[in-house]
Amino acid sequence: MVFTFLGTGTSGGVPSIGCNCKVCTSSDPRDNRLRTAAMVETDSTRVIIDCGPDFRQQMLRVPFRKIDGVLITHIHYDHVAGIDDLRPFCSIDYPKLYDIDVYANKDTAKALRQTMPYCFHENHYPGIPRLLLHEMPPHHVFRIGDIEVTPFVVMHGQMPIFAYRIGSLAYITDMKTIQLEEMRYLEGVETLVVNALRFEKEHHSHQLVDDAISFAQKVGARRTFLVHGSHGIGLHAESSKRLPQGVQLAYDGQTIHF
Repeated sequence: MVFTFLGTGTSGGVPSIGCNCKVCTSSDPRDNRLRTAAMVETDSTRVIIDCGPDFRQQMLRVPFRKIDGVLITHIHYDHVAGIDDLRPFCSIDYPKLYDIDVYANKDTAKALRQTMPYCFHENHYPGIPRLLLHEMPPHHVFRIGDIEVTPFVVMHGQMPIFAYRIGSLAYITDMKTIQLEEMRYLEGVETLVVNALRFEKEHHSHQLVDDAISFAQKVGARRTFLVHGSHGIGLHAESSKRLPQGVQLAYDGQTIHF
C-alpha cells in the first residue's frame, strides 16, 4: 500500500496568516503545511483520511482517480470543511455517477448531517456530492475495496475521536491522550503517523513533540511520522535534527510504502 501525506499542518495551516516568522517566510516547501489529511492507495482502491478546507488544492497535486471511501476522524472544521469538493469524484465517468462512502463515529456523523445537510440528504439535487454516510462503532473491522480498516478511540482533550489502523500502519491526529484499553489496537504497528503540534508550550488538546516521541516509544513502531504541526514546530531542516532515530517530521506530498 502507498500512503500519501496530503497535508501535515495544524488548523490554521503554515504559513500562518499575518506571521513573518522564519518558518512562515521559509522558501523550503517542506515548511508549507496544508491542513492535515492523508490518502491510502492500492492498485484498485483509494481511501482519503479527513477532508479539510484544503482538500481541493491537495487533490490537484495527485492523479485524478476514483475515491472509494473517506475516513473522518472528527467534526472540526480543519478535518471536514472540504467535503463538498468530493463532487468531481462522484462524476469521474460522467454521465455515470458514483456514490462515495464516508465513515465516521456516531457523534461526527450526526454533526455532519447538521452542518452540511444538503450533502447527506436522501433526495439529491443535481450537482451535490453523492455521499453515503456510515456511522461506525469503534473497533469494528470493515473493508473498503481491498483495504481493511479498524477505527479506535483517542482523546482530543475531552472529545473522543477516531484514529484508524490500516494493516501495519496506525493513523492518529489531534490526540492528547489515549486510554490504556485502546493500546491493544496498536499492537504490531510498524508505521505510526501521529500528531505533534510544536516543541514547547503545553496545549490542552494536542500533543507536543516530546509527547509524541514518548507515545511512539510505547507503541514500538519501527518508524514514526509527525503531523498536524504548527509554525511553532520550527523549520523542517532544523527541527528534524532534534528528533531521535526512527522519528521524522512528515511533509506535504511525502509518500511512504507499507
